Amino acid sequence: MDIVFLTFILMLSIFLGFELISKVPSILHTPLMSGANAISGITLVGALVSAGADESAFATLLGTIAVAFATINVVGGYLVTDRMLGMFKKKEIEHKK
Repeated sequence: MDIVFLTFILMLSIFLGFELISKVPSILHTPLMSGANAISGITLVGALVSAGADESAFATLLGTIAVAFATINVVGGYLVTDRMLGMFKKKEIEHKK
């Protein structure tokens, strides 16, 4: 594909993603994060397939780097989601006797 066309698609997706995320109400951020974690899990599976394909050393290296970044993204996303869900839990008040 032409590099100009691919650059256009990249810029359009960045703009569209920013516009969509900025308009999401704060009450929906946790479900949105969970959905993003599921997509990142799919990305991790694709990166594993890419790293395991015996094409060339460069492709294996790129696949391994993709596995590392996708793993960081999935783990970080779940930690952020867990922290956000923790904000909705009621805090227990200690009673003095």
